[in-house]
Amino acid sequence: MPGAGRDAPTWTITQLAEEYDVTLRTIRFYEDKGFLAPERRGSQRIFHARDRVRLGLVLRGRRLGFSLREIETIIGMYDAEPGEQGQLRYLLEQIGSRRQELEQRRRDIDTTLEELAEVERRCQEDLERLGAG
Repeated sequence: MPGAGRDAPTWTITQLAEEYDVTLRTIRFYEDKGFLAPERRGSQRIFHARDRVRLGLVLRGRRLGFSLREIETIIGMYDAEPGEQGQLRYLLEQIGSRRQELEQRRRDIDTTLEELAEVERRCQEDLERLGAG
């Protein structure tokens, strides 16, 4: 729900929080980290389209498991040289790295589940052998 503005739509912190289903504190945190730069009108924050897009990118990056530093690099590359191609190459590298990490975690989880199943099977056998199963 964009707020009323002369030329371009704007949003309040509350509107962005509702749209992205985050707390006001979360938005202030990303503002403190320099990802967002809302206009100030007294004590009110007025967010423009750039802030809204950047917040969406930060939140998406966090969901994908990127660190704030990695997100900052990606967003910064979009704003400056090497431009969009550099941003996309960097993002592809980061995606590949993240995918490898997640695949390793999946292998580790599968191994752990197999080990737990084996321990569970042995416990059941021991209980049955002891006549308590």
